[in-house]
Amino acid sequence: MRDSVDDHIDRWLPLLDDLDPDIEGAITRMQKLVKHLRKHKDLMLAKHDLQGIEFDTLHMLVREGEPHRTTPSRLAGELALSPAAMTGRLDALEQRGFVRRQTSATDRRKVDIELTEAGKAAWTRAIGDMGYEEHRVLGVLNSRERKQLSDLLRRVTVAAEKGPPPPQ
Repeated sequence: MRDSVDDHIDRWLPLLDDLDPDIEGAITRMQKLVKHLRKHKDLMLAKHDLQGIEFDTLHMLVREGEPHRTTPSRLAGELALSPAAMTGRLDALEQRGFVRRQTSATDRRKVDIELTEAGKAAWTRAIGDMGYEEHRVLGVLNSRERKQLSDLLRRVTVAAEKGPPPPQ
């Protein structure tokens, strides 16, 4: 079975003496898969009338666990946003009824951000559609193959996260 990456490798192999077709194939296929999943995510967010920045904020709040509440500064830090950008995002989400500002339980001078039922429902619908495509794509593999792929990608990710060795 061939795919478009095989054609890509066939074009470059005669031109690059040191091209490793397995490395080129793996990297190019990972890039294509990430691009495909990003495109699908964008389509699903549009279908659910969510912007990426809105979804990411809701995602962070869900990740906090019950009661899906945290501080604006923690959200800003997790999402690598300035306080002003975070305020604008929270204003928009609050207008849509997806979050609410609550006085902090530990300091009445501060505010916490809490996910509403409407916000959790919007996130749940969008993540479900995104997950469907992930399952569809990886569904061509059986459970043993999916585990093997995950394990192999973990090893590659660990190497990437370590970074290059220091210069000699």
